[in-house]
Amino acid sequence: ASGQILGPIKTFIKKIPIIGPSLVRLRRKLDKVKSSSDYWERRYRAGGNSGAGSYNRLAGFKASFLNKFMDEHQIASVIEYGCGDGAQLKLARYPNYTGVDVSTTAVEKCRILFAGDSSKRFLQSDALAPSFMADLSLSLDVVYHLLEDSVFDAYMRHLFESACRFVIVYSSNVDQDWSGSHERHRQFTRWVEENKPEWCLHTTLKNAYPYDQRYPDQTSVADFYVFAPR
Repeated sequence: ASGQILGPIKTFIKKIPIIGPSLVRLRRKLDKVKSSSDYWERRYRAGGNSGAGSYNRLAGFKASFLNKFMDEHQIASVIEYGCGDGAQLKLARYPNYTGVDVSTTAVEKCRILFAGDSSKRFLQSDALAPSFMADLSLSLDVVYHLLEDSVFDAYMRHLFESACRFVIVYSSNVDQDWSGSHERHRQFTRWVEENKPEWCLHTTLKNAYPYDQRYPDQTSVADFYVFAPR
């Protein structure tokens, strides 16, 4: 993400929308973040969703890029780390899909939502087999929600070690920590360079709707980063 978005990130954090009438009450309940996994489990259990990035034009932007990428590279299988509530997945054309999430509530919601679709399965993070592989390993709006260094490191290792052909990350890419928030922005490409040198940055795509503090629920700090084996 470019430097011009750094200033408004804090405002963006405070304005992440939750669909539903209990917005204020939910935000107050989630004010004190114990851990990354605790935040999301409580958020989904309280009726929250995956956030603005999984809806409306931002979801459309992501789906357009990913569906085109799937067709161009003839991707046969996808594993996504952080499937969330399944809203983004509704727009995807994945022939074989495994969604993984730390929230048991989110996983159950997805299982119900896609109960009639045999091409999709959903697993809680602890239930994932360590040797599971897919053509494409996917991370959408997750990296900057990983507060703990150990959680971030483990997540990135799973992400890359599950990929046969490509890894796609949709995230900010700056080091920025906000006290008391459920976000911690990281320059994750440096982690890849230092820990997965066998992978290289294949291509990037800037967001069609870069962050604008006037429209926090219609714009994003995230861009696309595509990695491939060297």
